[in-house]
Amino acid sequence: MQTKILDHVDCLIIGSGGGGYPAAFFLAKSGLTVLMVDLIGNLGGNCLAEGCVPSKAIREAALVRGLADKFTGFGLRGAKPDVDWRAVMAHKDRVQNMRYTQHREDIESNAVVFLQAEASILSADTACLHTPDGKERQCRFRHLILATGSRPASLAIPGAELAFTSHDLFRLGADLPQPRHLVIIGGGYIGVESASMLQGLGTEVTLLEHSSQLLRGFDSELSSHLYSGLSQRVRIELSADVLGIQRTGTDLTVNYSQNGQTLAVQGDAVLMATGRAPVLPKGVEHLTLRMERGYVVVDASLRTSNPQVWAPGDVNGRSMLFHSAVRQSLVAAHCIVAGGQAVDRMRFDAVPMTVFTEPELAHVGLTAEQAEAAFGKEAVLVTRYAYATDSRAQIYHDTQGFIKLVFDLRNGVLLGAQIGGMDAAQLIAPLALAIEQGLGADALANTVFPHPMLSEGINQAARKFRP
Repeated sequence: MQTKILDHVDCLIIGSGGGGYPAAFFLAKSGLTVLMVDLIGNLGGNCLAEGCVPSKAIREAALVRGLADKFTGFGLRGAKPDVDWRAVMAHKDRVQNMRYTQHREDIESNAVVFLQAEASILSADTACLHTPDGKERQCRFRHLILATGSRPASLAIPGAELAFTSHDLFRLGADLPQPRHLVIIGGGYIGVESASMLQGLGTEVTLLEHSSQLLRGFDSELSSHLYSGLSQRVRIELSADVLGIQRTGTDLTVNYSQNGQTLAVQGDAVLMATGRAPVLPKGVEHLTLRMERGYVVVDASLRTSNPQVWAPGDVNGRSMLFHSAVRQSLVAAHCIVAGGQAVDRMRFDAVPMTVFTEPELAHVGLTAEQAEAAFGKEAVLVTRYAYATDSRAQIYHDTQGFIKLVFDLRNGVLLGAQIGGMDAAQLIAPLALAIEQGLGADALANTVFPHPMLSEGINQAARKFRP
């Protein structure tokens, strides 16, 4: 791994997650001098350290175990596997370590200078790098990419320190025991994914959500679909305002108000899943960035109000997903290489969102309600495909799902898509491609999808479009 610290670089990149390293590699290949710094000391950011990768390793263990519930439908017999929590967590660690090894090889094979360090901003063009051994060195830059990501947010309530966060559960080497009865505060994607996977591994779960639906801001039908499936396995309390957490003997009590009543639920652990907040380096005020709600404001090229500074990824709050950060990182890099010209632009509306619950959810683009508000009800057509009619869903005894496509009736262009059910996260990809490329009903209807696979549903839903 390269450890040389450059005194002056074309581009300093703070953060080596999805918002940082794609840009670093592209800029270095384009001939620019690039220094990337990150306190973790490897690539992947929070996604690999404590987010999507480790959480999905645990989630897949829960799904594999859950297949035993469907054995009889396939004509199979056998006991449901017991859960060895430490072994499940060891599987998670193995995957994380495997990817960290892979990323070290990526760094070695690239011209990017990488340094394990914490960066602080000293002036408009200078940063101070603090290494774990206590050393410091200054570095000047022509361009700066702020890819510093986000951290778990917490409610300002009494006893909040008694709860753990996704960091504590999914970090490398996490040593939390498996909860017997987990109380989750928050019904966003982190809350519902954690509820689904941990219940699948044998934990009793109660989920408290402040709003009147899970996944606030999602298509209402998707939210209802998740509630219908998840509430059969998890106790879900909506419109629940959490008041505080207190220790009661060996357990924890979460007090909340709901419909004018003060209520309480007990568990042996509490997960605070109330969103994520942006992380900014010390001294960021020297960059004079425009901020809104704590996030850095960027344009479609990921440029900030400071023409030297670019801010892809969670730090801008536009689309807090690893795969979105990767694309944002490359957009910023393309524009930097072009001398700051906006030669590339981010299509935030074309970023797919996936929720890895059981049932699975995914969406991209506009909901029907959003499309009607933007273009008028008469200009929007929604077509559907029901899993109940699908051969693969029938084979898997998993027919409670749907594909919903939202079209512009005037030209047939796809405006949005929502999927609830098996394989939703895989199925959303071609629909995101269609939105990114401005494709519509004809392209989706004329493409031959393999049989017997759920992707045929995209084709069939598109064929229902009539301009």
